[in-house]
Amino acid sequence: MSALRLLAAVASGLLFGLGLALSGMMDPRKVLGFLDLAGAWDPSLAFVLAGAVGVSALGTLARTRMAHPVLAARFAVPENRRVDARLLAGAALFGIGWGLAGFCPGPALAGLVLGLPAVAVFVAAMLAGMALHRLTMERRPGADRGARPAA
Repeated sequence: MSALRLLAAVASGLLFGLGLALSGMMDPRKVLGFLDLAGAWDPSLAFVLAGAVGVSALGTLARTRMAHPVLAARFAVPENRRVDARLLAGAALFGIGWGLAGFCPGPALAGLVLGLPAVAVFVAAMLAGMALHRLTMERRPGADRGARPAA
């Protein structure tokens, strides 16, 4: 990886982490309050999610107007557009985990800098789950391992 690509990745990660911290996404109580529709619902994260959708839409629009990314040979876009049982099960597991723990992967990784034991436990469990998934997928003959980003 070139120094410029590494610098862009670090800057992007820092900006993302700062956005997560400022928006409250690293606070599991705020996230669980947003997910608690039947109780003391906190709608403030809806603005965060709307902002994320807006930024994603602008990025998608920019991608359609570019021949290739500035720092890569091609865009890493998933080729599989099927909605199947694996996708739905993964989305359900993600949602259940988010609802139980109040963390999802991005905010949890950013939250590691806080040194909170709950964050460390979540990240350890997440990494163990990823390793277990990889082991399971490698043993399946002809398994679809998804899109891989450009090197």
